[in-house]
Amino acid sequence: MQPLVSIDEIRTAAAALAGVIVRTPLVPFPRADPSLLVKPESLQPVGAFKLRGAYAAMSTLPAAARQIGVVTHSSGNHGQAVAYAAALLGMPAVVVVPDNAPAVKVAAIRQLGAEIVVSAPGLAARLAATRDIASQRGAVSIPPFDDRRVIAGQGTVGLEIAADCPGVDLVVVPVGGGGLIAGVASAVRTLCPGATVIGVEPELAADARDSLREGQQVAWPAEFTQRTIADSLRVDQVGALPLQHMLEYVDDIVTVTEDEIRAAVRRLALDARLIAEPGGAVAVAACLFCRKELPPAGTTVAVMSGGNIDPGMLLDILGQEPAAGPDRGE
Repeated sequence: MQPLVSIDEIRTAAAALAGVIVRTPLVPFPRADPSLLVKPESLQPVGAFKLRGAYAAMSTLPAAARQIGVVTHSSGNHGQAVAYAAALLGMPAVVVVPDNAPAVKVAAIRQLGAEIVVSAPGLAARLAATRDIASQRGAVSIPPFDDRRVIAGQGTVGLEIAADCPGVDLVVVPVGGGGLIAGVASAVRTLCPGATVIGVEPELAADARDSLREGQQVAWPAEFTQRTIADSLRVDQVGALPLQHMLEYVDDIVTVTEDEIRAAVRRLALDARLIAEPGGAVAVAACLFCRKELPPAGTTVAVMSGGNIDPGMLLDILGQEPAAGPDRGE
């Protein structure tokens, strides 16, 4: 087992990210009861938090490695982050994407100058393609979540929460591969030891919930996780290093329904004037519709992890009548 990512590593990542990322604010969600602060990572240059981890990892590479370039796999957001960071750092990048990745995300990766390689859906297929490219070209792999440099970069989200809201009681975080919640929980629990950290997954892709409760990695079949509208959270199995952090720092993981995810996207747009993709909205969905499953808190922060939603999907969601009922705990 590796040692957990330290607060010093997260602070080092923050120094590397200065001038590269946006220090996102905490935005009050209108008329939320109890009160809710949203941290909108959709405001990052690539529309999601992933730039923090990708740049933090890639900025450590020596000149020789930069000349050869990097490779990664992604459903979209991490791929955009790697492509953006590669352009800033002057290195080539290859991104393996599943054949069902949102077209808007694939187009953004290509526009940023990265080479696209398409694989079958599912983590195993994406990993195999990434390993092949790394072996053939000598490219450095930049994992989307199972990497301490990446976790340290994502942990800067928690560093900012602790600085801006030192009295926070509850931090609610989306979970896919686990890199974001690992970093956020490490920072928050170190700097605000009285705070509770809760993860949120779609109920159709709840492998991290099962892994946390069983104390070991639990994989879901790819055909199961592909069912959720939250494409950025269609991960078959949480990473090994993220799970170590979750077992140490995360109190629980709750799930939200597809209707609750859509309703959260709609309310974020119409009430808070924030554009969220489905995977980015799950923490807000939990805070709006599942309060009885969360611990009581005076001050709650929900991380809105991304806003790269297909325009057609957003229009469809905005045109729907609210589908989610009152808090299902009531």
